[in-house]
Amino acid sequence: MKVLLINPPNKNQIACTLPAFIEEEKGVTPPLGILLIAAYLRSLGEHEVNVIDAQVENMDYKMLEARIRKINPDVIGITGISMALKDVAYTVRLSKAIKPEVKVVVGGPHAQCYPEETARLKGVDYVVYGEGEIAFSLLLGAIDNVDLLKKIKGLAFLTPDEKFIDTGHPEPVKDLDSLPFPARDLTPFMEYYSLIMRRRPVTNIITSRGCPFKCNYCNRPAFERKFRPRSAKNVVAEIKECTDMGIRDFIFYDDTFTIDRRRVIDICEGIILLNRNVSFDIRTRVDIVDEEMLGYLKKAGCSAIHYGVESGSEKVLRNLNKGISLEMISNAFRITRRLRIGTLAYFMIGSPGETREDIEKTFRLVGEIKPDYSFFSVFTPYPGTKIYESGVHQGLFNDWWLDFAKNPDMDFELPVWNEFFSRAELSKLMLRGYRKFCLNPRFIMKQLLSIRNVGALRNNVRAALKMLSRCDG
Repeated sequence: MKVLLINPPNKNQIACTLPAFIEEEKGVTPPLGILLIAAYLRSLGEHEVNVIDAQVENMDYKMLEARIRKINPDVIGITGISMALKDVAYTVRLSKAIKPEVKVVVGGPHAQCYPEETARLKGVDYVVYGEGEIAFSLLLGAIDNVDLLKKIKGLAFLTPDEKFIDTGHPEPVKDLDSLPFPARDLTPFMEYYSLIMRRRPVTNIITSRGCPFKCNYCNRPAFERKFRPRSAKNVVAEIKECTDMGIRDFIFYDDTFTIDRRRVIDICEGIILLNRNVSFDIRTRVDIVDEEMLGYLKKAGCSAIHYGVESGSEKVLRNLNKGISLEMISNAFRITRRLRIGTLAYFMIGSPGETREDIEKTFRLVGEIKPDYSFFSVFTPYPGTKIYESGVHQGLFNDWWLDFAKNPDMDFELPVWNEFFSRAELSKLMLRGYRKFCLNPRFIMKQLLSIRNVGALRNNVRAALKMLSRCDG
C-alpha cells in the first residue's frame, strides 16, 4: 500500500498569541509525530511510505496538489493542531478532489480532543488519536472492514450509515526503545532551523512521553500523565544517527526533560563520550534542576534551558496549579546563569485571577532573574484543560473550540480569559512586556555581542523595528 503522510501548509493558521515579529522568526522544526509513524510503517516492510512537510518546503496548495498527484497514494494521513484546523480541513478536501477513492486519515492533538467532530469533517474517513504508530499500522490492514476496525484501539470513524464509532483510547507504548527513530530522511532535513539555535540544520528529539505534573492550563496531563522515558543509550544512539546525517543542533522536545535526574546525567555522559560537537536545548521546570545536573548538561553541550515561569505573582502561580514558588524561580535562573547556560523564560499575560498589579509583578520578576530571552503571550484557554472547562462553566466564554471543531470555516478568534481585561488590553500589556525587555541595555548589549555577520545584524534590526512599531509604551 502506498501511504503519504502530510504536515499541511501553514496558510490559514489562527493568529497566535505571540506577536507577529516573534512568530515570523522562530523557525521550522520537523513534524516528529508523522515521522515516527512513517518510521514505524517502514520498519514493517509492508508499505511504501512518503512524507510531505509543506511547511519547511513553504508549499502553497497548488504545489501540494502537484506533489500528491505525483505520488498517487492509496492512503493519506494528515496531522494537525487546533490552531491549524482550517489548513487540515482544506488539505482533506484537496486530497479527495484529487483522488476521490483515497482513504484520508487525520491525527494529531486536535483529533485527540475532538475525535467525533474530526471524523465528521467532510472527506475524513478515519481518525487516529493517542499514540499513533501502532493504531495507524493496524488501520492499514483493516481498512473498510468495520468489524476489524472496531477492535483497534485509538480509532474513530463513521459507519456507512453515519453511525459514529470510537474504539477507545489506546494503551501507551510501554517500551519506547522498541520504536524506530523518526524517519528524518523522508524530509528535506537539512532545511530545518530555529531562531534560538546557532547552526543549521536543527532537529527535535523526544526522549520521553507523559507528564506527571498537574498544571491546569496544559492539556498534556489529560492525554497521558504517566512519565515513560527512553533509555539514555537509546537517546544517544539517535543523536549519533543524526550527527552521521550532518545534524548537530538539537531541541529536546520533552514536556519536562529533567524528571529523571539519573537518566539526564547518563544522557549527558553518553553525549560527552560521543564527542560530536553537538549543541542542544531543553525544556523543564525550575523545581527539578540542581547545580550538579546543570553542570553535566553544560559539559554535554546544553546551550539553553527553556523554563516555564508563567507569572511573577505567587497568587497566579497557585491559580495555575503550577507548583513552583518565586524562590524556586530565582534559584534556578541564578544557578543556570552562573554556569553560563542560556535561559529562556516563558510568561503568560491574562491568566485566571490576574490583575494589573500581578502583571507588574511579572515584569519586575523579569528584571530580577535576567533571562537571555523572554517570551510573553496572552493566556489562551485550550481544549482538554481544566481551565477551559472552568471558563465555559463560568460563562466567561462560549465553547468556542467545540464550535470551531465542528466548522473550521467559521471566523474564529482565540478565546481569552476576559475576567479583568479585554483582548485588546491584554495584547497591549503583552507588547509592553516585550518593549521593557527588548529595550533593556543588558539585552541590547548581549544581542550586539552575539552578532556574527551582516545578515544577523539585519535580522535583529528588522525584528526590533517590528517590535517598536507595535508598541506605544
